[in-house]
Amino acid sequence: MPRNIFVIVGLCVWFGLFSACKQEVKEIPQDITRPDTDTNINPKEFDQSDNEPDRVIWQKPEMVMELLGDMKDKVVADIGAGTGFFTFRLLQQAKKVIAVDIDKGPLERMRMLSQKLDTSISNKLEIKLAKPSDPELQPQSVDIVFLSNTYMYIQDRTTYLRNLKKYLRPKARILIIDYKRKVIPFGPPYEERVGLNRAERELKEAGYTIERSDDVSLDYQYILLAKYK
Repeated sequence: MPRNIFVIVGLCVWFGLFSACKQEVKEIPQDITRPDTDTNINPKEFDQSDNEPDRVIWQKPEMVMELLGDMKDKVVADIGAGTGFFTFRLLQQAKKVIAVDIDKGPLERMRMLSQKLDTSISNKLEIKLAKPSDPELQPQSVDIVFLSNTYMYIQDRTTYLRNLKKYLRPKARILIIDYKRKVIPFGPPYEERVGLNRAERELKEAGYTIERSDDVSLDYQYILLAKYK
């Protein structure tokens, strides 16, 4: 067979494949693309932990959430919410979530992310810029205060905890997750961390009752769960 015949056949095959691929792309069903709004939240889509890619593994958010029990009638204040690593998980279960931070940047990022949610979910979210010394919530409006990677940065913590009481409903709880004051492969400087024993003492001094003190479940952090009244 002459050489030019091979060339012609090859070109025909190439153009045929190219045309088929273009046609395949055009025919992608619309129902497999992600809709603009989705009532089923996948928290991983909202995780903004590029600098901590393994956070889901070492912080065990699903286990942490289980500690809070049934939240369908609860209002949760996520203080130090950042871009919403826990906020979007809490939204799945709580009646309402107030995302509090002193940094406007992460809250704006959270606001943008929340626009992807169905309004039935996003309407449960309140985003609040607050002062470092005061979350400025409504009186007796909160059932659960959630503090993850935040407690160590609060100045005059005992006073802060006492002032929180005016925002809490009867039998409200506080969950604190923070870095152990031990040698761990990452985290804030050792001297900035607040150890478990000290955090317990400060909660008690502020008038809270310790329900759970856990230095084992998480590799790099401790968990404290306390109750008000």
